[in-house]
Amino acid sequence: MTQRNATAIGFTAVLMWALLALFTIGSAPVPPFLLNALTFGIGGTLGLIWTLRNGLDRLRGISWRVYAFGILGLFGYHALYFTAFRIAPSAETGLMAYLWPLFIVLFASLLPGERLRPLVLIGALIAFAGAALIVLGRDSGGAATPLGLFLGFLCALTWAGYSTLSRRLGDVPTESVTVFCLGTALLSALVHPLVEQTVWPTGAIGWLSILALGIGPVGAAFFTWDIGMKKGDIQLLGVASYAAPLLSTLALVTAGISPASWTILGAAILITGGAALAARAGTSAEG
Repeated sequence: MTQRNATAIGFTAVLMWALLALFTIGSAPVPPFLLNALTFGIGGTLGLIWTLRNGLDRLRGISWRVYAFGILGLFGYHALYFTAFRIAPSAETGLMAYLWPLFIVLFASLLPGERLRPLVLIGALIAFAGAALIVLGRDSGGAATPLGLFLGFLCALTWAGYSTLSRRLGDVPTESVTVFCLGTALLSALVHPLVEQTVWPTGAIGWLSILALGIGPVGAAFFTWDIGMKKGDIQLLGVASYAAPLLSTLALVTAGISPASWTILGAAILITGGAALAARAGTSAEG
């Protein structure tokens, strides 16, 4: 598989994550950790079917440390994210959490064979400005607190660290993500009764939203992201990830949940420009 193809596959995860907010709204009033358990359970089950087709021997010989890393990465990120927004459901918390693509660009430069390409960093900062326009432009109705901001920051570090370190596990087959998802579902199911009340989806829309989440944003997305992180242009994917908040907002506008605005247009210009700058840097590096 070429780096270009792997990068394209990795970007499909960003496209799927763009639907995360829409389907999450549709799944209300299911509480966060129960939602996590259900959706990761669906994603892990589909991954298991795929793994069975490829042969379970693909999972043999993988160290328990790898599985622990993957499960703690997926569960840890979502636990920090949910907790941060429970404590401080503010735009500032969301913006802090969206530092992860920028951190990926910075962390990737520390990997063997990688270096920090200045144009990629500039592109990441421009795209981050676009994400800031969207996130800070939302009326979240909550107030930022030091603890909430700190947890949002840890959330960004966790996902960037998980994504970047996945590169070091290049020899580990992507089928291992099946175990990561199932392990995350199990941990979420154990935490759920300790911190929240059980509330099931109401109506067909609720159950279909959960199914869609498990198939895409909380299912296939982690498998394609794994391929992108291990074999693609990790810095370019980091910058391109800022398309997620933009596309997510556009999905909400299309669904009639959020209004269209000039802010969205400005963010689109910044995010697209930043990604184009990073892509140009990547093309120059290949040449």
